Amino acid sequence: MFTGIIEQTGTLVSLVDRGGVRRLTVEAPGIAGRLREGDSLAVSGVCLTALDVDPTYFHADLAQETLDRTSLGALAPGANVNLELPTAAGSPLGGHIVQGHVDGCGTLASLVPVISPEDPAFHRETTDWTLKVRVPQEARQWMVHKGSVAVEGISLTIAGFDGETISIAILPLTYWRTNLHTLAEGAPVNVEADVLVKLAAAQSEATRPHSNLTASWLVANGY
Repeated sequence: MFTGIIEQTGTLVSLVDRGGVRRLTVEAPGIAGRLREGDSLAVSGVCLTALDVDPTYFHADLAQETLDRTSLGALAPGANVNLELPTAAGSPLGGHIVQGHVDGCGTLASLVPVISPEDPAFHRETTDWTLKVRVPQEARQWMVHKGSVAVEGISLTIAGFDGETISIAILPLTYWRTNLHTLAEGAPVNVEADVLVKLAAAQSEATRPHSNLTASWLVANGY
């Protein structure tokens, strides 16, 4: 389990096909040296298993499901990825519960500073930003105003949702410490809905009364 508090970014070195899987190599001095073979970590919100680790690099294999559902397979060498190690039991839950099980790829619609760059008060290092992401169809039912969402593995709070696009306030620290400042408009981004919202929705659906009254039943019974 993760909390969506990014520890550092890494740099994608390569993506190589290896007979049914794609091998990802990331340069991540600092975090790579803390990994052991078989450890889990979140790479831009995707839970992966570390392989062939050393103090500078780690590798991970991407199955077809991961390639189909996330943005990782579309990345080019040199891309920045967000990295987080699993949360130890008893640690403070700084963000929200993030499983690393991405629901789908959204699209970065816009990322703009709250203060116009033409305003004399604008300072790129200290301004807040507004992020808008078009959420994949399969995850829209779980977007809740003021609820949590993980975008590229970052724990964020939904400030607005129009049924297709979420709006999120981004602090300067988040903007600069994660890969957000490297992404262009139209970039695919990994979206994971809050698991608590998904569980609540599933429970509500399971306990909702289901009527057998259908059009075919009415016709068959002479109505």
